[in-house]
Amino acid sequence: MKPYLRHSALALALGSVVLFAAGCDKKPGEGDAAKPAAEAGKEAGKADVKAIPGLATEKEQVSYMIGMDIAKSLEMAKDEIDLETINKAMKTVLAGEKPLMDEKQAGEVRDAFAQKIQAKQIAKMMAEAKKNLTDGEAFLAANGKKAGVVTTASGLQYQVLTEGKGPKPKPTDMVRVHYKGTLIDGKQFDSSYERNQPVEFPLPQVVPGWQEGIALMPVGSKFKLWIPSKLGYGEKPTGPIPPNSVLVFDVELLDIVGGKK
Repeated sequence: MKPYLRHSALALALGSVVLFAAGCDKKPGEGDAAKPAAEAGKEAGKADVKAIPGLATEKEQVSYMIGMDIAKSLEMAKDEIDLETINKAMKTVLAGEKPLMDEKQAGEVRDAFAQKIQAKQIAKMMAEAKKNLTDGEAFLAANGKKAGVVTTASGLQYQVLTEGKGPKPKPTDMVRVHYKGTLIDGKQFDSSYERNQPVEFPLPQVVPGWQEGIALMPVGSKFKLWIPSKLGYGEKPTGPIPPNSVLVFDVELLDIVGGKK
């Protein structure tokens, strides 16, 4: 789990501005041909303000962008905060006035709040993991009874959509595949098809369900795999994949990289 609220929301939000500024911090002579200092300074002061309805000036646009970043950084805590008080604190600090709490008090409040949010996140994740495990087991029990679906001793389920004529990969092989990954509700979390780019990877470095499933496929095959959470990412959420999720893959084994053709 990522640490949460270890720095101020404003500092996090301004990170994008700092990175942007760093990327624009070119030394004389870099990029285009070096220009006279006076001309370069004049151009640096110009802002390329593009029209955005409701945000006419650069200042308004930058301010709105920072507000969006702050809001995104506070998404998980939105029910625990008061926007008017946040605005009051920002105005006080930016005006150089004395805040209502000192740094020690702010640190104590920050640490206590971070612990509270972390506890809520853990409780929510555990409840979600329990539900997903129950739903996944029910789904696999029903899915295993469908025509053409094979369940292995480990619990992996697969269906042969197209049977290839090539060799099967060994557990240590590097393979090239095309795939689409979804959850049991049909929500897609990844697809090499959308990127129009097959993926190569060594079988020992993927989740156990992939290792087992791909090893069953002759080159040229297309299989559908249903991977139980214990053979996938388990109870820890990974990116767009919730805890204890059954993973559903449509996979084409295109080649064994460096293997027999």
